[in-house]
Amino acid sequence: MHNAMIPEPYKILSIINETKAEHTFRVACDAETKHGQFFMLSIPKVGEAPISVSGKGPGFVEFTIRKVGKLTEGVFGLNPGNTLFMRGPYGNSFPVEKYENKDLVIITGGTGLAPVKTLINHFYDHPEVCKSVNLIAGFKDIDSVLFEEEIEKFKSKFNVICTLDDSTAPGFERGLVTAHIDKIPFNTFKDYNVVVVGPEIMMHFATKALLANGVDESQIWVSIERKMSCAVGKCGHCKINETYVCTDGPVFNYTKAKDLVD
Repeated sequence: MHNAMIPEPYKILSIINETKAEHTFRVACDAETKHGQFFMLSIPKVGEAPISVSGKGPGFVEFTIRKVGKLTEGVFGLNPGNTLFMRGPYGNSFPVEKYENKDLVIITGGTGLAPVKTLINHFYDHPEVCKSVNLIAGFKDIDSVLFEEEIEKFKSKFNVICTLDDSTAPGFERGLVTAHIDKIPFNTFKDYNVVVVGPEIMMHFATKALLANGVDESQIWVSIERKMSCAVGKCGHCKINETYVCTDGPVFNYTKAKDLVD
């Protein structure tokens, strides 16, 4: 019998240095994944952590990882050809079928762009199934910008606003993502959805700004990256009231997410 708690070894195919703090690891893996799902990544005797899928293709998945602790420091010490241990995929996904034939707005902060990148690429590859895609991607500064080549690709089909928190650079606006929400032509949309992913404080103020712009709670979707540990709803580490973020999420409609407060 397969034990869902035991990770298996996977080969690292390549590593992209996105920034000084974030690298994208492409791993050989044939698992079917949905947009917004995550894997548990681990190094034996070091630790384990949930990481969202930032890219996928035939025979591989990608993870964009920020170096923030003991495990990620260990992962950053690996090279192409080395082994990374994983189990998954876990969690629910963005309801793509609800976004089709409608307008879609995606608002991200920092590495929050990673969990939605496969979703954006889906609509890039299939533009006929979505009326429009509008992306606001916020970064701390120019040295924190992720996926520069893909962002330029997205600009060829989508309305893309990239912004830096408190600095300027060619091709970038200035200010937090909330300062640019009023540039989205909500008044021209008949039916639409909004996806918000990023640090909790960013999602809090972005959703407040959306509500102030007349967006209904039911039209907003968020991805919550709380302290998931087992990923199968057994340990209770990510439990909020009766909700297990690892199994009921990480993607939630805001009508549910607004009550997920510790």
